[in-house]
Amino acid sequence: ELNKIMRKKLVIGNWKMNLDKLECMTLVNEVIEPNLSDDVKVVLAPPFVYLDLVASICLDKENFDVAAQNCSCNDNGAFTGEVSAQMIESLNAKYIILGHSERRQNFNESEKILNLKIVQALKYNTNIVFCCGEDITHRDSGKHFDIIEEQISSTVFKLELKDFKNIIIAYEPIWAIGTGKTATADQAQEMHHFIRSLIEKKYNNHISSIVPILYGGSCKPINSKELFAKPDIDGGLIGGASLNAKDFLSIVKSF
Repeated sequence: ELNKIMRKKLVIGNWKMNLDKLECMTLVNEVIEPNLSDDVKVVLAPPFVYLDLVASICLDKENFDVAAQNCSCNDNGAFTGEVSAQMIESLNAKYIILGHSERRQNFNESEKILNLKIVQALKYNTNIVFCCGEDITHRDSGKHFDIIEEQISSTVFKLELKDFKNIIIAYEPIWAIGTGKTATADQAQEMHHFIRSLIEKKYNNHISSIVPILYGGSCKPINSKELFAKPDIDGGLIGGASLNAKDFLSIVKSF
């Protein structure tokens, strides 16, 4: 089964905690374009309250899928305010973003918690967009490769080979998120190549060749072409620019 998989080009729009319902509807309708190139998959990650709505609009659209921004580490039960992977899967949302730097920082998500969430997502055969990234102190002290290796080794590298077909890695240099700084295309490529070589070492060359690795650090229309042209960058996890239909589509078309 793994042998038949090709590496996907992916652009994911992470809306974070933005937009009211009307704005959400407007954005989705502006973003859904019938004539996108077939080899690019566009994934929209709205807040939970709009997940069903956006998923139902994307259901019959060839290139469009939906992601949840998070999931619970529990199956079900007395967890007021939480949303389970099973609920997400039942809405035809095929992706879950896990390990985002904002979740790690603001909600103290540890590797232990992330591993429980990974298990939940895989139980329902959902694709996991697993985020990793270093902050400015790690980058400045030259520890950025060690940090990324540690974040990946203690989480997704606990998985069996067969589970890796559901894994997408998103590299988000925390120092380039919402700071106006962007990693250069060469810096991004260097880290993407490093991540791919870690996967090859841990599993094998075939697995490392099919795992999409996305760039998630202030990717905008002005730098997306240069970033996506790099051999190990397979697309982007887009924050701010995904809230503007024109900018987002311009990034999607950068391939």
